[in-house]
Amino acid sequence: MSTLVHDLKEKWEALKADNPHLRIRNAAAELGVSEAELLATNVGEGVTVLKPEFKDILTETEQLGKVMALTRNDECVHERKGTYLNGDFSSPHAQLFVGEDIDLRIFLNHWKFAFAVVEGDKKSLQFFGKDGLALHKIYLTKDSNEAAFDAIVEKFTADEQHSILECEAVAPKAEEKPDSEIDVEGFQKAWRELKDTHDFFMMTRKFGVSRTQALRLAPEGFTQKIDSSKVVNVLEDASEKQLPIMIFVGNRGIIQIHTGNVKKTLWHQQWFNVMDPDFNLHLDVTKIAEAWIVKKPTEDGEVTAIEVFNNEGDFIVQFFGKRKPGIPELQEWKNLVADLEK
Repeated sequence: MSTLVHDLKEKWEALKADNPHLRIRNAAAELGVSEAELLATNVGEGVTVLKPEFKDILTETEQLGKVMALTRNDECVHERKGTYLNGDFSSPHAQLFVGEDIDLRIFLNHWKFAFAVVEGDKKSLQFFGKDGLALHKIYLTKDSNEAAFDAIVEKFTADEQHSILECEAVAPKAEEKPDSEIDVEGFQKAWRELKDTHDFFMMTRKFGVSRTQALRLAPEGFTQKIDSSKVVNVLEDASEKQLPIMIFVGNRGIIQIHTGNVKKTLWHQQWFNVMDPDFNLHLDVTKIAEAWIVKKPTEDGEVTAIEVFNNEGDFIVQFFGKRKPGIPELQEWKNLVADLEK
C-alpha cells in the first residue's frame, strides 16, 4: 500500500472513530477525495476491484433475485427493492432495465469503476464515474441469491487489485447563454408542437438553452415556479390520497424511477423521507433552489411534472402522475398539481 493510500486510510479511520455514523460519501467530501478513492483504500479488505465490463456485469444482476437498487445525487437518495429485469443494452446512448420495481435509464459512457463490497453481512456491487462519483449501488437483501453474487465477483474480479485509482475531472457545464441570444419565438413554437416528453431534451439542445432557462422562457401557461416548500406537499398529498406517482432521481450516469404509491412519510432533521417496505426516498429540502410545474404537450394529451433543481440548475428530483404511453394523465394528478398552483 502506498504512503498516500495509507495516510488516507488512517484519516478515514480517525474520522469514523469520531463519528461512527458518518457515511462514506460525506467522509470523502470532508477529506477532499472522491468516494471511489476512499473505498479503494480497503481493496483486499472486503473491497474487490471488478473489471469495468459494466454491460456484462449488469446483464447478470437478474440472477441476484430481489435486491435494493440505490441511486442518488447530493440532495436526494432513491432506494428501490426488486429484481433487475428486461435489460436492454442495444442503444449506444441509454441502456435500460424496465421492470415494475427496478426501472432504470443508464448512461454507461459516464461509468468507469466497479467494486464488490462486503461489510459484515452487507454485500453490494458499486459503480462510479470517471471522477470517482458514486453513480449506482446494488445491495443484497435477505431474499437475494448470495451464490449468484459470489459468481459475479469471481467472474469479473480484475487482474490488478490496486488501491490507487486514476480519476479524471469532469468537464464543467457550458455557460448559460444570455436570453437575448436565444430564438425565443422558435423555442416556444417548438414547445407548443411537442408530441412526446422524450423530445424535450433534444429541443433544449437545439435552441441552446439550459434546463432552468427553458422553464423561464417557456410559452405562457406551460410553466409556473412554485415555492420550494411545496415539493413536500407533493409527497404528502400523494400519500394521503393514495395516488400512484412516478419519482425520478438521477445523476450523470443513471436515472432511477419509482412508479406506484407512497405511504409512510416523515421528517428527520432537514430530510423529508418516504419509508415504505420496498421504496425509500430521502430528500434534503435545504438544498432545493427552485421548483417548477412543467407542462408538455404529447399525442396522449398534456403531461405535467414537478421539477426540482439545486443551486447549479441540476435536477434533484422529478415527479409525475403514474402514466404509460397511450394513456392520458391521471385526473387526480392534475388536481394535485392544480392545488400547488394556487
